[in-house]
Formats: sequence, structure tokens, C-alpha cells
Amino acid sequence: SMSGSENKITGARLLIELMEEAGIEVCFGYPGGAILPFYDELYKSKIKHYLVRHEQGAIHMAEGYARATGKIGVCIATSGPGATNLITGLADAKMDSIPILAITGQVSTSAIGTDAFQEADIFGITIPITKYNALMRSADDIARHFEEAYKIAIGGRPGPVLLDFPKDIQTQLTSVRKAPKLKIASHH
Repeated sequence: SMSGSENKITGARLLIELMEEAGIEVCFGYPGGAILPFYDELYKSKIKHYLVRHEQGAIHMAEGYARATGKIGVCIATSGPGATNLITGLADAKMDSIPILAITGQVSTSAIGTDAFQEADIFGITIPITKYNALMRSADDIARHFEEAYKIAIGGRPGPVLLDFPKDIQTQLTSVRKAPKLKIASHH
């Protein structure tokens, strides 16, 4: 049956698989507690990770990579101060039309809005300086959010997108590996 747990993978594993399928080969980042389940899967993947000394370096390196290759630049940070350290780079990428995918760790969904340790509302903070951003509240939403973010980052006038990834959603199991086809009602 399709509902069996043998067909399920963690949110972290799924995001890595989606990145690999999209042809992402390189990323820049700095690990921290809230993004560690994702890093565990990243280390098992074929994606090359460049460890930076500061998250602002990660996003500017991702911008340089995108400018030099024409591909999307990917950067990774943990929650709170890790995520807020990406802000100058996100604003720069939006001004200069550089396709960037920022992946940030976030506190577990049950702790969001409680002023938890290393919590920041990176979704709210980055609305004006991203083309698309999302707080992933279920592992079942990851495929849809990744597909939308990726298409929007590289489509039309390119620019930065951000996926905020709560720690519990990174370890949550899902069998939804592809974005559902959008059902758009016809207008008469």
C-alpha cells in the first residue's frame, strides 16, 4: 500500500532529493542546531558544501556563484541570528536580480511565536526582500514550496527566495515527493 512507512522519507531527505533533481551541485552555509537534521542529509548527498565563517559570507558567495555560472545560488543558515545574517545578501540579490535559494533552520513548529531560543520571524522579516518565501509547516508541503520557490527564483526577473524549515518538519515523514498539480478554476 502507498500509505506504508516504507514509502516515506524525512522532510530533510526530501528537500535534498528535490535539490539534486533540480541540478543543484553546490551550496554555501554554516550549520547550527535548528538546521542539523538537514545537514545530516546534506553530508550524505552529492551536493558539495562550502563551510563559511559567517552566514553573510555564504549568501554573497552564493550570489557570486550564480553570477559566474548562471545557475541558482544556494545558501544555508540556522535559525535566529544565523538566518538574520542573510538579510543584506537577500536585499542585494533582489536589487541585482540574482537567483538565490536560502534555506534557514527554524525552531520546531510548536515553539514558533514563543520567543524560543534562537527564534526569529525570518518569514516576516524577509517578505520585502524576497520574490517568494515560505514557512514550511508540514513535510507534505515541502515539494510544493520547493517547486514554487525554484521556479520563481529563476523565472522572469530572477531573484532570491527563502524556505524556512522548522526542525520538527525536517525529521517529519512524508510520502508527498512531488508538488500537486495546481487546480486553477476557469474564469467565465
